[in-house]
Amino acid sequence: MGEIREGARLAAWAVVGVVGLAVLYLIGAFAFGGAAWITAPFRGAADQRENTVGSGEFRQTTYEEFFDLCEAVQNAEGTIQALQEERKTASETRTAQIDQSITALKATRIESVNDYNSKAAQEHRAPFRDKDLPYRLDAGAKRTTCTN
Repeated sequence: MGEIREGARLAAWAVVGVVGLAVLYLIGAFAFGGAAWITAPFRGAADQRENTVGSGEFRQTTYEEFFDLCEAVQNAEGTIQALQEERKTASETRTAQIDQSITALKATRIESVNDYNSKAAQEHRAPFRDKDLPYRLDAGAKRTTCTN
């Protein structure tokens, strides 16, 4: 029976030794930055969530920016249409001025469409585009609708 007791005592010491080494390892991991490596996946998910949420000011500004860009496209379209109506009865000198204005407005409209589309494609801005706004605007379309 003495041998069994001695074996049990050695087994207990072995278990205590393994547990002690594990505790020392954990202390060392936390002391020397290993905890940062261990918790990196959790912290990365939290950082991504915080970046997406953004500040209230950023969310509001981005939300309004999409409406402003879409409105800029519609404003250019409306001005182009008004100038085309005026062109029908304009003098020759005024017709040349109107043509120049229409060309400039078409370029401005295309810039606004491209700006809207590029911002709508950005991961950190896309979540703040209103659900009623189109995902992308078409530069070749005659009329733009800013609500679905």
